[in-house]
Amino acid sequence: MNNRVVMLVLAAAIALAGISCVQRDETKPGKRLAVVTTLFPLYDFAKRVAGERADVSLLLPPGAEPHGFEPRPADILRLNRADVFLYTSPAMEPWAADILKGLQNPGLEVVDTSRGLAASEGRGDKDPRHDHRDGHGRPAAADPHIWLDFSNAVRMVEAVRDGLVKKDPAGRDVYERNAAAAIEELKTLDERFRAGLQDCEKKLLVNGGHFAFDYMAKRYGFRYVSVYGVSPDAEPTAAELARITRLIRQNGLRHLFHEELVSPKLAETLSRESGVSLLKLHPAGNLTREQLDRGETFRTLMEQNLESLRAGMRCR
Repeated sequence: MNNRVVMLVLAAAIALAGISCVQRDETKPGKRLAVVTTLFPLYDFAKRVAGERADVSLLLPPGAEPHGFEPRPADILRLNRADVFLYTSPAMEPWAADILKGLQNPGLEVVDTSRGLAASEGRGDKDPRHDHRDGHGRPAAADPHIWLDFSNAVRMVEAVRDGLVKKDPAGRDVYERNAAAAIEELKTLDERFRAGLQDCEKKLLVNGGHFAFDYMAKRYGFRYVSVYGVSPDAEPTAAELARITRLIRQNGLRHLFHEELVSPKLAETLSRESGVSLLKLHPAGNLTREQLDRGETFRTLMEQNLESLRAGMRCR
């Protein structure tokens, strides 16, 4: 456990010393579950599946970039009082495992929603339609944004459902019914993407952000290149930016994509150099305060993404 997490655990322990609480090994009848999620897709899925049987909270503060999130003592306190904790993978939330090591909550149901999915097991590059390279021109590390393949999102909903049922068996009927409705919505979304991206003049997406849309690209059959790697902190060189600019021009693209929660400065520079306009894509790892306040959901974010993709790839 690194020093930062040790300090967090100590701070949380001091705070807990002044609180009289009993750890919960099982949920009392009639009591709402306390569910903590790391990322927005899990927050949205858990709220849909749990309904009125749980209070669901998002660990990330509004606007925080998920990869570089710094947990606070209050986050450990919240998890020490929680019934269920939902996360995806060490690649997406490298800080989650360290937090869990410092908890004193033996009754906490911990659900790894990426279990059995490609992000936790690594993937090769066997699809010739799929560039699978970052802005450095090198094979990219596995993309942890697994929910952008909606078949993965279905399995994540199933993992959320199973975790809630395990902690609260009395709510099985509610959880199964709500999960079925959420899964049907995801399948419909998948069909809309397949139909909407089937007949496009361009089959290349160049992203001025980080390597976040690999799963979406493979699912719907277009090539994908990003300026950054998996982390949005690694700055590309001038030569690497020149490579991206040539790629845009050689392929006759009119649009460059950029992301929510990642600085658009580099994308804006590339846009000016290449003479193309910018379109926004949302990887959905987290939302701004304004988006949360107006009730954005995973579905509404993806519908906006579909509109941007159709415009950027000139789909009929």
